[in-house]
Amino acid sequence: MATTDDEAVGRFALLASAIAGRPLEVAATDLGEQAWTDGATIFLDARGRAYEQLQTLAVQAALLASGSLDAEIVGRLPRRVAVARRYLAVEGHRALAAQGLLLPPSVRRLIDHGLAARSASPIDSLYLAAGREQLGEPPAAFGTIWPRRMRIVDQPAAAVVKEHIPRRALDELLRDLDDGEEDEHEPFVFDVSSPVGGGGAIGRLLKRLLSDTRSSSVGGGPPGADAPTRFSRRSTGGGRAVAVSARRALVADEPGIDDGRGLTYPEWDVFQRRYRRDWCTVLEVEPEADGPPAGTVRDAQSLRRPLARLGMDLERRHRQLQGDEIDVDAVVEARVELAAGSAPDEAVYVDSVRARRNLAVLVLLDVSGSAGEPSARGVPVHEHQCAVAASLTVALHELGDRVALYAFRSQGRSAVHVLPVKRFEDNLDALVLRRLGGLVPGAYTRLGAAIRHGGRVLERRGGTARRLLVVLSDGFAYDHSYEGAYGEADARRALAEARRRGTACLCLTIGAGADPGDLRRVFGTAAHATVPRADQLASVIGPLFRSALGSAEVQRRVSQRKERTRERLQVERRPA
Repeated sequence: MATTDDEAVGRFALLASAIAGRPLEVAATDLGEQAWTDGATIFLDARGRAYEQLQTLAVQAALLASGSLDAEIVGRLPRRVAVARRYLAVEGHRALAAQGLLLPPSVRRLIDHGLAARSASPIDSLYLAAGREQLGEPPAAFGTIWPRRMRIVDQPAAAVVKEHIPRRALDELLRDLDDGEEDEHEPFVFDVSSPVGGGGAIGRLLKRLLSDTRSSSVGGGPPGADAPTRFSRRSTGGGRAVAVSARRALVADEPGIDDGRGLTYPEWDVFQRRYRRDWCTVLEVEPEADGPPAGTVRDAQSLRRPLARLGMDLERRHRQLQGDEIDVDAVVEARVELAAGSAPDEAVYVDSVRARRNLAVLVLLDVSGSAGEPSARGVPVHEHQCAVAASLTVALHELGDRVALYAFRSQGRSAVHVLPVKRFEDNLDALVLRRLGGLVPGAYTRLGAAIRHGGRVLERRGGTARRLLVVLSDGFAYDHSYEGAYGEADARRALAEARRRGTACLCLTIGAGADPGDLRRVFGTAAHATVPRADQLASVIGPLFRSALGSAEVQRRVSQRKERTRERLQVERRPA
């Protein structure tokens, strides 16, 4: 019986779903049409060669997996064919590089790593596409983007683009690049959110469980320099006026110590597409222990049960000396070594073992002036966040995890103050709780520098293979010359740097009425959620921790696989 075109390409559906991390269908395109996706189905040329179909399918699935077809992005592309193709030329390489060794070798050969390294997110790729730099045409295997064909969800079209991009600056660039071609006329909204975000499964669970919402507040907080600066949230380009370092770097450098005067960290300038080296100085300042001890026993007990099961599942470990199954890859390698005259490795089994927790957690608490705003119940957001910080610290400590608690605020790039309420080596006693109770909201929020410092402390002092950085903040990144798209991009970049090094990241907003779109711009694809009250956290903390740690575990395994490949290549290149 003859097979149809859809049946011929439908066999790729499982591979597409695995790469994209969501169920996908694969169907045939119309004759002569390039490959494309609507978010639920990938359309391929059924008459193409098998390796060409594999490449185009992997590119479209990687775009979905990396958030490259987010509504905020695609909503800017319909009238600008040239910009859409330039965007695809950059973002396609970045999306493929993000999947790494999970892709077939024939697909990895498509990646231009130099171009991919210039972008850390879809927003970064859109800025490159909107510029005047020569980028070239995307490879034929990248297919095309059809914004109007994306799947629609129940969301008003006006919500497609808010302030994710500085509209005035970017619109000017896009208008200059507009080539007059119009193949579509209006943006559509579709759901490609992460499982933790507002549109994912956990996001929907949060909406059902946490019905208490807070109306937007105006003003609030004490007057003066330490007052919250909510008026700047809608700023469209406040960070563009600052001076830019002439040195260009594609990755953040290791922070340096400046003669005991603090640690210096880089900062990402989204407008100039480069890091500002040694731009921020972080100073660890000992907090005062003059506050009332925080009462945390009841809330900590409610968190213990969902947290106790973390990391205790059965793990399938490959290359073991004994086990329930044969590790096919290990057996093949052993046979190759035997045929080559080498002693084969006897670890050729797969074993299922109960995992150890082996977890270090650093809780990073935002004590900037904006935390002094009242929540919907009239209680300051700071109190909600302190209660959660104390409860998490106590619960994790009682479960035997290594835990630290740091607070942060800033007053310009040279005075980012981090307050160690509890270091990893400190005992959890009344002194720690008095330090926490003595914290008073004030100053500003240079979020990126605080995240980089917290990640550094966790990596160097955590002492475990599994690491989790928990950021408690309203997500309002603001400081001198650090606001709007500039501050959001730097915070998002700092989280991406930590996750790339295998540190899990979870961002929680407690009591603040932050808009989900604002949080998505700041926290990016890191696991994040908004909880109206501290006592509601217990019902959702388990899935949130599990999602963050699972994402980091995937990154860790990919890194280990790369390291093994690198070591194997070094052995093969050694002279006999």
